[in-house]
Amino acid sequence: MHAVSRAVLADAAPIAPLFDAYRVFYGQTSDLAGSRAFLEDRIARDESAIFYASSGGEAFDGFVQLYPLFSSDRLCRTWVIHDLFVRPDVRRSGCARRLMAAAQQFARDSGANAVFLETARDNLAAQALYESLGYIRDTQFYRYDLRLT
Repeated sequence: MHAVSRAVLADAAPIAPLFDAYRVFYGQTSDLAGSRAFLEDRIARDESAIFYASSGGEAFDGFVQLYPLFSSDRLCRTWVIHDLFVRPDVRRSGCARRLMAAAQQFARDSGANAVFLETARDNLAAQALYESLGYIRDTQFYRYDLRLT
């Protein structure tokens, strides 16, 4: 059973290897120290909500990170799930579902109107999970990025 908890500053170190693996999955160069510092900053500044799953071992099993947003047209708070990662050896064990449930409950408790997320087009396993949880793929809007660095 995967117990899910909200991360505090002391949890940044054991979450960092998962966060670093997540970044590598999306094509970034591994940077464990940078990953840890990034997580510590988000937690210390209360700029994101991070939940982690643990089944009692030394290493955490997975994490999910949400960032706050606001919807002008809906006049409400929303959250974006930017990061979800589960260790390969514990995938398909319900860990990701428990993390997503914690994220959804957190968003509800904060008064949010919606939760958004995005994933790579070739990440079929994540897409299947999200759709099984009731997330609907957006076909109405295009997303644009402008890289500044």
